[in-house]
Amino acid sequence: MIKAIITDIEGTTSSLSFVKDALFPYARAHIAEFLHAHASDDTVLAILDAQNTYVGRVLSLEEAIAQFIAWIDKDEKITPLKALQGLIWESGYQRGELTGHLYPDAIHNLQTWKARGFDLYVYSSGSVYAQKLLFSHTDAGDLTPLFSGYFDTNIGGKQDSRS
Repeated sequence: MIKAIITDIEGTTSSLSFVKDALFPYARAHIAEFLHAHASDDTVLAILDAQNTYVGRVLSLEEAIAQFIAWIDKDEKITPLKALQGLIWESGYQRGELTGHLYPDAIHNLQTWKARGFDLYVYSSGSVYAQKLLFSHTDAGDLTPLFSGYFDTNIGGKQDSRS
């Protein structure tokens, strides 16, 4: 008996083009401005520290910006990048510059499955934070109450069987 449904975002509940053509370019365009404005925030400092650990050396802020942009351009699924993108997208959602795209049939099915008692989860390469942002700022309103939990690259890659 099925008790839970795990869904992805890109190409599943949301258009692949939304992520590729709206979210990623938005983060790329605002990354330098965001990091210059928030480089001393504890959350951003933790992301920069994680980036330094990942690359194996301490980067200057300009080097960090260049590295994040290089990772975006290569569509890398690296946890510090995903965390930073989530913060930048939050700013865009709050300013009304972004709205989470979901397919109408995905919204309908998620609501139907929840009403039937299924626990719903999201497993995406985007950070849990970014997942919650997307589902809380959709054209259909805040859909986060539908979900029982979220998973991201912190538990491993989607194609890693140990995840």
